[in-house]
Amino acid sequence: MNNNTYCVIMAGGVGSRFWPLSTTETPKQFLDITGTGKSLLQQTFERFKPICPIENILIVTSKVYKELVLEQLPSISPDQVLAEPLRRNTAPCIAFANAVIKKKNPNANIVVTPSDHLIINEEQFREKIVNGLNFVENKDTLLTLGIKPSRPETGYGYIQVEQESGLPESYNKVKTFTEKPNLEMAKILLESGEFFWNSGIFIWSLSSVERAFQKHLREISSLFDSFFPTLGTEAEEKALYDTYVDCRNISIDYGVMEKVNNAYVQIVDFGWSDLGTWTSLHENSERNINNNAVLSGKVLLYDTQDSVVHLPKGKKAVIQGLKDYIVVQSDKALLICPKSNEQQIRQFTTDVKTEFGMDD
Repeated sequence: MNNNTYCVIMAGGVGSRFWPLSTTETPKQFLDITGTGKSLLQQTFERFKPICPIENILIVTSKVYKELVLEQLPSISPDQVLAEPLRRNTAPCIAFANAVIKKKNPNANIVVTPSDHLIINEEQFREKIVNGLNFVENKDTLLTLGIKPSRPETGYGYIQVEQESGLPESYNKVKTFTEKPNLEMAKILLESGEFFWNSGIFIWSLSSVERAFQKHLREISSLFDSFFPTLGTEAEEKALYDTYVDCRNISIDYGVMEKVNNAYVQIVDFGWSDLGTWTSLHENSERNINNNAVLSGKVLLYDTQDSVVHLPKGKKAVIQGLKDYIVVQSDKALLICPKSNEQQIRQFTTDVKTEFGMDD
């Protein structure tokens, strides 16, 4: 295990597409969505424990979730939870983590990962992460993991690759990043063989990512340079708030990865899903003969196909005559919705708050 290896787990999202189970009070990364007995954050943390020292794992999250993180991950210290005062997307999140890591170890190599991914083959996953860390060490490169696509998926971004001589097997230079396509375009991308799903997992040295920020996100780089001397002092909290107030909301993909000429991709296939929607969870869950996934609850299904059901543990239900539906009940709300309309769930949550004055 290399003491220069750090892992940054991004855990600040609100998971609105998993309403009503996921709420602003307890977003999906803190829930046992998959029925394993561990939350998605706990699963992610366990996944990286064999790769780097526990003290080198940092969790970046909203300040309102700091105590929840510490409750779920009792083996880490409070200073490993980087509490963002405001939501500003992934680029400021990563810049904040970079500053903290720089204070600890300027020679660090870093893996950045979301907290809510599903990985089927974890042993192979760790092997690919270690290979990626070896690839970026002592190189000015920014590496992302590209997932071999199995279908024309409209919910993921894509990476187009191009060949470059001298690279190890399964590594390619990034040619372009493509935003989430419509179904027709997704089919074209799949058939081309040049495009891979963008996993949102990044590997780089601290020095390489800092150079990229200085060149392509100079204003964010300067803000965190000014914040850096306050780390560990009484002035840190206010300085961090002031920094985030001035930071624009921008993703690392748009702000850095789409602009650099030293981006590379390692093509992997270890059973991955970003679990962004109920449909993606359905596709990655155990299903019965009628392609239904009952994730929780005591449920009898009649004349029902291709649906996903998640009820409170022990809750009894009889469901008849549904096809391609989402049925989810929490302590406070019930959602019954065609899978084809799940992109409207965010709007549903807004409407519920407006109409009933509910927190979620």
